[in-house]
Amino acid sequence: MGEPADELLFTYGTLQYAEVQLDTFGRLIAGEPDVLPGYTIDYVEIEDQRVVDLSGASVHPVLRETGSPLDKVVGRVLHLTADEVDAADEYEVSLYRRVRVTLGSGRTAWVYVG
Repeated sequence: MGEPADELLFTYGTLQYAEVQLDTFGRLIAGEPDVLPGYTIDYVEIEDQRVVDLSGASVHPVLRETGSPLDKVVGRVLHLTADEVDAADEYEVSLYRRVRVTLGSGRTAWVYVG
């Protein structure tokens, strides 16, 4: 039996793509809808050719914290194992860092921000 998928990761971009999930996690993960208050989406140019090839895009969304209650980002929460979180860390390029946040649902999750 594998390790439990008890790590929550809030996703808002390419980690929701089937091709990216299959390559990164080895499985498809539907997740549940949620929101992240106090953030907006910006966009960055990705130079890592492997990530560009896998996602099919050279421009990816990135979260920026605003602290404003008027701002929110809609996304999906994935239930991952610790190894899958490590795999997501490897997929995300150095423009992103993983932090803990409180979602609109009250749950605490990891998220990649810029």
